[in-house]
Order: sequence, then C-alpha cells, then structure tokens
Amino acid sequence: MTFDRSIKIAPSILSSDFANFGAEIRAIEDQGCDWVHVDIMDGHFVPNLTFGPATCKAIRPHIRTVMDVHLMIAPVDPFIEAFAEAGADIITAHIEAGPHIHRTLQAIRATGKKAGIAINPGTPADAVRPVLDLADMICVMTVNPGFGGQKFIHSQIDKVRSLRDMIGDRPVLIEIDGGITPETAPLVAAAGADVLVAGSAVFSGGSVAKPDVYGKNIAAIRAAAEAA
Repeated sequence: MTFDRSIKIAPSILSSDFANFGAEIRAIEDQGCDWVHVDIMDGHFVPNLTFGPATCKAIRPHIRTVMDVHLMIAPVDPFIEAFAEAGADIITAHIEAGPHIHRTLQAIRATGKKAGIAINPGTPADAVRPVLDLADMICVMTVNPGFGGQKFIHSQIDKVRSLRDMIGDRPVLIEIDGGITPETAPLVAAAGADVLVAGSAVFSGGSVAKPDVYGKNIAAIRAAAEAA
C-alpha cells in the first residue's frame, strides 16, 4: 500500500450477499472500488455479530485490492494476530474498546500491518492526538457502530476538519464510515476525508448478476466526493 490522498471508495461487504462473498468481491473490484471493507462485530462492543478471522482468511484470496478490517470488538488485543494472519492489510481498532490504545496500535504494527484508530460519534477528535504518530489511518464513525443503513450524523463533519488540521503533513489517512451516499460524500471530502466506506449505497439495486449497478453507485459516490 502506497500512501496517497486520492479519494478511495471502500464498499462494506456487510451489505453484500453473504452466501456469495467471493463473487461479490470480484464484482465490486471489477466495477472500480479501491478497497474492500470488512466489518467485524462481536455482539458485545456493538449490538451485532458478524464475522471472525476464518471468514477473512476465506475471502482474502478473492481480494486484489486492499483488505480493510474494522474491528468493532472488545477486548481487541487478543485477536490482532489472528486477523493479521488472515490477511488484513489494515487493522482498525476502536479507541473506546479498551484502556490501552497505544499498546493496541503497537501490537498491530508489530504484525507488519497498517494501524487504524476508529472513533465513535461521542468521542472527540482530541482523543487521538497522543497516538497520532502510531496511526496510519483515523476512521471517523458517522453513525453509531453496529448496523448498516443508518443515517449520517452531520455533527461529525467538524470532527473531520479538526482531524485534518491535527494530522498536518503526517501520512495519515482519514476514513469515514457510516451513511455515505452521493449526498454526504462531498461534505466529508471537503472537510478532508480520503477513504469513504459505503455499504447499502454501493450494493443497493445491484447483484453479482447485475454488477454494473455497483459500478454506477461507486462512480456516483466518487464523482460527488471529487467534485468537492
């Protein structure tokens, strides 16, 4: 992974057909996505239960781009190695998931993977300042984590601006996760976002049999963000 600030679209496979992950991933990549976002939820840190390292390992051979693994789990540290071995390129942990985010970021980096910090809507931007130099990416949650298809929380746009100022010239990406559509993409892109996670906005109306719909959805989000 080389660092650059061009807009990246990262469809969340939480919105895809679970029985057809391999074909779904090939479809979104063929249709122009930049990364593949994998939401890991434990039913404890967030009120939903999704996948584990075994699923990540199974889908890894189908991903030609970047495997972006978002851990919405607590505790997080005991599972870092398993997700690294499963083939994640980026592992993002929540600052709220435990008392030792510094140690968590060290542990992710020790596996040779890129390290991300996710922050919930109720967590201020300043919370990441002490560990910014250990991070490769900050993921701003623009919904409360746990479910796809929620409405975008507009108050988070100022947080993105604050983070962009705080990051300065560091090689740290800002990812936005939650409620991204062609309407909200330009708002966060103008504030300084680099990576846009989209679930229903990418997969809605399309399928493996109709992949061109995915392509149109991805292109619409990208065009809106780049125009900003």
